[in-house]
Amino acid sequence: MFPPDRRPVTLAPGAHLVRGWLDLRQQEWIVRRFREWTAGPVPIRAATVRGHPMSVRTVCLGWHWQPYRYTRVATDVNGARVLPFPDWLVRAGRRALADTGHDAGEVARYTPDTALVNFYDAAARMGMHQDKDEVSRAPVVSLSIGDSCTFRLGNTENRNRPYTDVTLESGDLVVFGGPSRLAFHGVTAVHAGTAPPGCGLDAGRINLTLRETGLTD
Repeated sequence: MFPPDRRPVTLAPGAHLVRGWLDLRQQEWIVRRFREWTAGPVPIRAATVRGHPMSVRTVCLGWHWQPYRYTRVATDVNGARVLPFPDWLVRAGRRALADTGHDAGEVARYTPDTALVNFYDAAARMGMHQDKDEVSRAPVVSLSIGDSCTFRLGNTENRNRPYTDVTLESGDLVVFGGPSRLAFHGVTAVHAGTAPPGCGLDAGRINLTLRETGLTD
């Protein structure tokens, strides 16, 4: 049984939030991994979308995302092959599905093979978009560390209403799949100065999104 403050909250059909899913020790450990990932072979960078650099900077694992496709090498950065997707993130993804009520069969089948690890400073935003560059429609697992943000979860038809705004805090988990797998979503604000002591970040927000691409080499 979950303690009262750790029970999954349904944001929309197929989309669930678990508060404080990562404890401070786990958050700080992941922040140290993040610093290793950004050291290369592919450095963290702001992807260019329709001729404009994003305000969010991203480092990828397993597969390199560039608008609007995945590649094994970062042809839009330095041509290097991205770091492999670690086994511990597969295990984390499966536990995330289990803890948000997915059945045992789906949990066992879930094998994320890429992570988009985004860093937001206080001015960064993420416009409303769909995660639809994957062949697989398995759920997306999202982990937040550092400053809190306003996360907007919308509908599957367009970027307009109806949508739900929710504050995501350090350690929170969001899983969206099923009817919400292709929901438009984004980040409308980062709330500076809200990162909890001990999380590993003094400022800014790290967001890990785990996906199953369905791609093969």
